[in-house]
Amino acid sequence: MKKDAQYDLAIAKLADKTHHFAFELDRAFFEQFEQQLIPDGKLHADVTLHKTDRLLTLDFDITGTVRLVCDRSLDEYDQPLDVHEQLLVRYGDREIELDDNVLQITQDTQTLPIAQHLFDYIGLALPMKKLHPRFQNEPDENPDSETKLIFTTRQEGDADDDDDNDGIDPRWNALRNLN
Repeated sequence: MKKDAQYDLAIAKLADKTHHFAFELDRAFFEQFEQQLIPDGKLHADVTLHKTDRLLTLDFDITGTVRLVCDRSLDEYDQPLDVHEQLLVRYGDREIELDDNVLQITQDTQTLPIAQHLFDYIGLALPMKKLHPRFQNEPDENPDSETKLIFTTRQEGDADDDDDNDGIDPRWNALRNLN
């Protein structure tokens, strides 16, 4: 990632209160990252920072659209996004990421870079299956197709358990009784 100070918050100069920041995220923002997931977008990010002497709480509200490529037709389309995330930053003896949304920084940290967090929150909000809007409301043509994935789990004591034991070698049934 190329370093762009435009997305750094100068936290050392801020008073202990609530501060608001606004960022416009476009093609130039996404080109900073060496990736092909999001080539372009037009997003507006509102970041609310609540600073206390021990903790920084950053609330991210990101709205707009990103340019994606449809998995089915390879056509480009605009995917609307509405992201709400929170990042907690606490002070400690060293800089470390404690959790996905919890950071630790030192007391002498001057700036807090948030570009990577903005990108990560946008990336996590993308749909797993990217479909052009013309395909999203389309009914499944063949509901019995083999590509359709159905996941089921059985609970112990289901009535179907007895039916499954009918075709099993009785020696295996004897082993089941050992449990």
